Amino acid sequence: MMVFGPSASAWAAQPTLRDVLFGSHGEDSRRSPPPPVARYMVGDSAGFILDRSSPTVLIKFDDSSEVWALEPQTVSRGDVIYRNDAGEAVLRATRLGGLTLFTPKLPGGAAAALAGQAGSIRPPLVIPPNALFQRLKQASARASRAAQHLISFETVDDATPDTSVLIADAAYVTAEAFERIAHDGEDRSLLARIGRVLLAEGHKPNAALSGSSLVITYAPGKGVAGRPSSERIVKIIAK
Repeated sequence: MMVFGPSASAWAAQPTLRDVLFGSHGEDSRRSPPPPVARYMVGDSAGFILDRSSPTVLIKFDDSSEVWALEPQTVSRGDVIYRNDAGEAVLRATRLGGLTLFTPKLPGGAAAALAGQAGSIRPPLVIPPNALFQRLKQASARASRAAQHLISFETVDDATPDTSVLIADAAYVTAEAFERIAHDGEDRSLLARIGRVLLAEGHKPNAALSGSSLVITYAPGKGVAGRPSSERIVKIIAK
């Protein structure tokens, strides 16, 4: 156990998202498909990276270090909605090539335009023990500042090379959830009842409160989708 105290004209010139999300057909097949990891813009400032280099689709926003795993759902007219693990719609892709982004600031959605290739946002396969130590220490410090009292982070199961990255990522998003509650208008008193975070291995990712402990369950082998997102953790704490 470890214990630690572009614009519309630019869009017109780009390949459509029909190629990216559904594959190309007919005349569209003559165009070079966009890269599997690409950056998109909403207006002139807000941007994000969409990574489709494996079956688990990932998204990362420019203003945050958190990487989100998205689950596709086919809806009417063959459109695909990508949801986060809290069940919220994040993206909607149409067969005509459109992509709409949904966020708390854009609840009605806004069109996104392909901006070009981007680097991978997938985590490394393994991190050394000292790096894991530092990640947990940093998560404890961030959560403690947000809660205004000590929040320890403890690993229930011994870390292994196969679980080290997932444990570190689970700790990061948990600290992110604490900071969101403290800074985004949520009731800070929700954090007063939590004294420690327990990081436990399980069959599926989860977050649950047990007395004064917040239990974060991570599921090895699922990559980023193997731990809950900060949004799901916020919802559990705020219940």
